Amino acid sequence: MDAVKGSDGQNAEQAVKRPVERPDKRAERSRRTREKIVAAARDLFVAQGYGATSLQEVADRAGVAVQTVYFVFRNKRALFKDVVDTSIAGDGEPVATMDRDWFRAACAEPSAAGQLRAHVRGVRDILGRVAPIMPLIAAASATDPEIAAQWPAGPDPRYTVQHAAAKALTSKPDARPEIDTARAADVLYGLLSPELYLVFVRDRGWSPEVWEEWACATLTAQLCAEHE
Repeated sequence: MDAVKGSDGQNAEQAVKRPVERPDKRAERSRRTREKIVAAARDLFVAQGYGATSLQEVADRAGVAVQTVYFVFRNKRALFKDVVDTSIAGDGEPVATMDRDWFRAACAEPSAAGQLRAHVRGVRDILGRVAPIMPLIAAASATDPEIAAQWPAGPDPRYTVQHAAAKALTSKPDARPEIDTARAADVLYGLLSPELYLVFVRDRGWSPEVWEEWACATLTAQLCAEHE
């Protein structure tokens, strides 16, 4: 069949030949752009502080237009919240810590000692991302009430996670029988805190691996029964 003649025919033929970006590819491109912006913002917030970092600087570091940053996040407060959330989770997926595979696998360990090893390993990954931005959260919340409002008063989510871990741990046969769930949760909450992690890793120069070994040994001594 002869090619369609005329401008209308040419336009129709071009429309057929022009590749159409599939929705899943657009979504993937949007996801990568969002991740680049969040990573750039995190680096700048840690290096310069929240207040001293402009969205133009974030855009330049991410290699995108500043309008793109505004389109994705609307403002710096929303971007900061996303930086915190993704630092805790490790990705942009809306999955709570207690629903993460690593947490469930740790709680499913048959022994308290085994759970502690897996739990401390998972927490170490989180603290490596979260601990450096904890001072930023405190400083930004103190100067910007709208940022403070993004973390409303109520039960500490980190304590909720540690309490769930403690509940699983105290049901194991090698857990100390005199340690109840509340006490175990307090111990986990205190020894696995971002503040204590920073004391050892940032201030005292411990490697994350050495911190993990210490935390695991200390928690095992505190929460697991002694075996001769």
